[in-house]
Amino acid sequence: MASVSGRLYRSVGCQKTGGEEPAICRLGGRERQRRFAENGRAHAHGPRRSTSGRAEIGRGPLKAAEEEARRLVDLREAQRRERPFGQQAWLKAGHILVDGARAEASRAVTGGERIDIAPPTMPDAAMPRAQRMPLRIVYEDRDLIVIDKPAGLVVHPGAGVPDRTLLNALLAHAPELALVPRAGIVHRLDKDTSGLLVVARNVAAQAHLAAQLAARTVRRVYFALVHGDPPAQGTIDAPIGRDTRARTRMAVTRRGKEARTRYRVLERFGSAALVECRLETGRTHQIRVHFQHIRHPLVGDPVYRRGTRHGLALGRQALHAAELELVHPRSGKTLSWRAPLPRDMAGLLRELRRGG
Repeated sequence: MASVSGRLYRSVGCQKTGGEEPAICRLGGRERQRRFAENGRAHAHGPRRSTSGRAEIGRGPLKAAEEEARRLVDLREAQRRERPFGQQAWLKAGHILVDGARAEASRAVTGGERIDIAPPTMPDAAMPRAQRMPLRIVYEDRDLIVIDKPAGLVVHPGAGVPDRTLLNALLAHAPELALVPRAGIVHRLDKDTSGLLVVARNVAAQAHLAAQLAARTVRRVYFALVHGDPPAQGTIDAPIGRDTRARTRMAVTRRGKEARTRYRVLERFGSAALVECRLETGRTHQIRVHFQHIRHPLVGDPVYRRGTRHGLALGRQALHAAELELVHPRSGKTLSWRAPLPRDMAGLLRELRRGG
């Protein structure tokens, strides 16, 4: 559900009624209202939480995920569409009703009210268009697509990159993804990071994968070539947040979110080392920021390069998502994939092994 100025906040139960019909939601208690008032916006549901505080994936994967998937679509689509239309406009135009009637933004809710949401139609110009582009498909079935993304490909449209992205290519490859939020993309890789990325082909699979990511049960292994001679293994436990001096960068900061990267050195070359990294969290630019923090930045990184030495160059950050393992949302089986190093990283490694 989109946030509403005043005291109308997030729903905790939502049921999609199909087509353009409103979503029917029930609002939560005062503590939830207070928190969302502080945040200034609403969020879609994450995975269910057990009494131990750990996220639950659910029993009977697709069946258990279906209701959560419907919530995710209604809530996140409403939140996404909020920006061009405005919160006040939604209320005034009757896109949000409380107990069947229009409500003022200042109205307080106490729980149990029925909230009907009918998001306004998005202009066609705002919808990403399908564009045929080559895709390296590692695996595909009716629920998942696993892509080996090349370096240089942006994952989704954004400022300065309106099209020719992975999202545009996915819409051409599988048109049904137009019905799935963000065309089924549940996690990202930086433009110049290569490797494996999973896409959900339906909303139930998307909700299930999102729950696995939140529960940190998806195994993601990266290969990175870093400057210098780092310790044989370790865990970099340092919070990451927006760099206050340059908003397009991330940095290790006390105000950031928890971030942990486990690593071990696979091969040493004196001036550089090949490192295997395993993410325990998934912060933006996490591996790149963490290795700069310990003074062993990634070879070729044009942004996070404090501590760069020895003149090694690649033309991009030497980072590759090499392995991916997750639970299939329909079968419940554990699946894993591997992607070989791309030519540029493999070529640089050959030179280093020859002592070049």
